Amino acid sequence: MSAVVTFLSDYGTEDDFVGVCHGVIARLAPDARVVDVAHGVPRHNVRAGALALRNALPYMPAGVHLAVVDPEVGAERRAVAIRCADEGRLLVGPDNGLLALAAARFGGAVEAVDVGRSPWRLEPVSATFHGRDIFAPVAAHLAAGDELADAGEPCDPESLARLQLPRPVVGDGSLTAHVVAVDRFGNAILDATHSDLDGSGIRLGRPLELEVGRRRFTAWYAVTFADVRPGEILVYEDAYRTLAVAVNRGNAALMLGLADDAELRIAAA
Repeated sequence: MSAVVTFLSDYGTEDDFVGVCHGVIARLAPDARVVDVAHGVPRHNVRAGALALRNALPYMPAGVHLAVVDPEVGAERRAVAIRCADEGRLLVGPDNGLLALAAARFGGAVEAVDVGRSPWRLEPVSATFHGRDIFAPVAAHLAAGDELADAGEPCDPESLARLQLPRPVVGDGSLTAHVVAVDRFGNAILDATHSDLDGSGIRLGRPLELEVGRRRFTAWYAVTFADVRPGEILVYEDAYRTLAVAVNRGNAALMLGLADDAELRIAAA
């Protein structure tokens, strides 16, 4: 079977960046199949990229997983390739926390290599396009069957950058949660799951009160958008089993004034 390289970035699709990385992989590993996960990660938003990578990879074939959201490109941050404990998955990208959640999802990193000076990199290396000159060539060589140990200098998996997420707080009859990402529909993804509602008194199908700063909104705890009328607010469990806030046929982020790290209190009405 052909090796699979998945590719996630904040490059967008209007410029040639994604296509050039595809081309580099095709030249070095012509039998590899590249699966684009997403290239619309908000620019420089490492956390949004890490969340998307963690959520998407369980639905992808095990293989080489290339991810580039790299606001410190050309600076002192490391470029790494790591092997996960589960399924032998290989993650390639900047060591800025982008790979941390996906690595944890697959049992943690058991082997890591600093690929900043990899013998596989393209010369001369651009100061601003490591996706083309370092990460894509390393991913391609790994997909072609080359050994991870040959990609660069070994480094301690325990030294890899971690990503800290906020944590929800369960109070007396309420849940205080935080927005960790906003998708293109304006749905606000929270740092909470259904189990975090245990003991809060919040029940499916019942009305809620959402408190954002000094503003209060009426919402419903529902299964899906169609459970409420157009324009109404709902709290629901999204496709990745995370709580989210949405407006049926609307934009919750705009209506409630929600952005990354916004705090909101959810309570039974």
